[in-house]
Amino acid sequence: MTTKPRRSQTWFGDFGTLGFTHRSWLKNQGYPDDMFDGRPVIGICNTWSELTPCNAHLRVLAEYVKRGVYEAGGFPLEFPVMSLGEVLMRPTTMLFRNLASMDVEESIRANPLDGIVLLTGCDKTTPSTVMGAASVNLPTLVVNGGPMLDGSSRGRMIGSGTDLWRITDELRLGQISLDDYHDYESCMSRSDGHCSTMGTASTMAVMVEALGLTLPGAAAIPAADSRRRRLAWLSGRRIVQMVEEDLTLSHILTRPAFENAIKLNAAVGGSSNFVIHMLAIAGRIGVDLSLDDFDRLGSELPLLVNLMPSGEYLMEEFFEAGGLPVVIQALREHLHMDALTVNGKTHAENTASAQAWNHEVIRPLDNPLKEHAGLAVLRGNLAPNGAIIKPSAASTHLLEHTGRAIVFEDYDDYHARIDDPALDVSASDILVLKQVGPKGYPGMPEVGNFHLPKKILEQGITDMIRISDGRMSGTAFGTVVLHVAPESAVGGPLALVQTGDQITLDVGNRSLHLHVSDDELVRRREGWTPRPAHAERGYVKLYLDHVMGADKGADFDFLVGGSGGAPILKGNH
Repeated sequence: MTTKPRRSQTWFGDFGTLGFTHRSWLKNQGYPDDMFDGRPVIGICNTWSELTPCNAHLRVLAEYVKRGVYEAGGFPLEFPVMSLGEVLMRPTTMLFRNLASMDVEESIRANPLDGIVLLTGCDKTTPSTVMGAASVNLPTLVVNGGPMLDGSSRGRMIGSGTDLWRITDELRLGQISLDDYHDYESCMSRSDGHCSTMGTASTMAVMVEALGLTLPGAAAIPAADSRRRRLAWLSGRRIVQMVEEDLTLSHILTRPAFENAIKLNAAVGGSSNFVIHMLAIAGRIGVDLSLDDFDRLGSELPLLVNLMPSGEYLMEEFFEAGGLPVVIQALREHLHMDALTVNGKTHAENTASAQAWNHEVIRPLDNPLKEHAGLAVLRGNLAPNGAIIKPSAASTHLLEHTGRAIVFEDYDDYHARIDDPALDVSASDILVLKQVGPKGYPGMPEVGNFHLPKKILEQGITDMIRISDGRMSGTAFGTVVLHVAPESAVGGPLALVQTGDQITLDVGNRSLHLHVSDDELVRRREGWTPRPAHAERGYVKLYLDHVMGADKGADFDFLVGGSGGAPILKGNH
């Protein structure tokens, strides 16, 4: 146990004007005197919002966290921060991830808090809150909201997100009626929680458990399951103990922890968005992590978890099969099993008794779903700073392919022409989309897995190579090259591609090559001009001035490397 003075006592332990003020106004909520007697004050950082459906149940979970905090002798105080709802916010929640992280960071630092519980769920709410908390470095624990229950309709299992793409294409082709379409959408999202596939939200839940930031087994418990509330209660107890032990984030978020998360992401078939968020978190806590680490550490590992979009099952089955502790045990020879987690124990201790209850959902190491499943990092004259692809969600026959580029200059151009019967396109072509990177859209939206031309779908073809500087929903699938850096908006080589150019994708050799001579590229660059800025004021202006490339996690340059922890700021009276 630590004898370190509580931060909160700077506020509540003073018996002058400041202390009177701090205690008195809080007492209007009914708190008795002994709440201010030096016990740990726990901030419950809540991303609840009715505009974020995946997180709409987090007010309930907050109450269970509070029970645990009170039981352990702490003083819980819940506070809201900006919530990022993937399904409603425009142009993309990624534009606001860094803003939400700043909200979290400054809310923690400015208030009398000794430890933090982050309540997260939807895609960006997990990385943004962890990024913000990492910049302050107090004892911190994550309670994620959990996935939805399985969707089903008319005898068909529906994975939230993943089947959205399939069902929408079926409607476009006239294979289902509009009534069918509405029925599917009503049955896909049938309970509290985030997407039920191994999309980005589930990947982020796996990420924080793999990093050691949650209690064991937290990632997969369905939102509607009573064990999710039990986990919240136990987390409330544990965060008080973490404050007593001074177990800060920097003790958990070590280089071995990041390496574990990269390897486990490969084994579960996690979202490609994992890369950009991990790079940003590492940058905030001061761990040296590069784009190439994701390929070097994870690309040769097998896919063990049979979940959409890389497999056939959903998160509910993953939980019933044993969840992430089973995967950790299966990969134990590849992991840093001595890495510390928030319960004060190692992964080895936490998972020693883990068992797989369904080997079709969680495969053993000697019988994987795919032999090599991690994310691949591509380089070449089209992506000097790197690009990524998720081979486990791609078509094998397209992983080595040369084709003619069909270029869309931006997303509006794509929408205007993709279903035009006059579009000159064949299945062997490569679709290229520009201006969807961090600065270009702005915000780097999840449009990299854009729909194929209708004339191609009508031929029964469901996949083509697609290349962009944007991102892809973790629920999506296809042979999609993403995060091309430098992006087209800043004059990266992607900006110079023209329809008719030949491009070679060679995932085995990690190559993405544009068959255009250097001299011709120089000529094209001389004729290229950047587009006008998207904004001249406000947050978007700040974003455009300071956002880094995808290969750097798309964080703000002035937030990298931490911000001095949690100093006590000047009083306000």
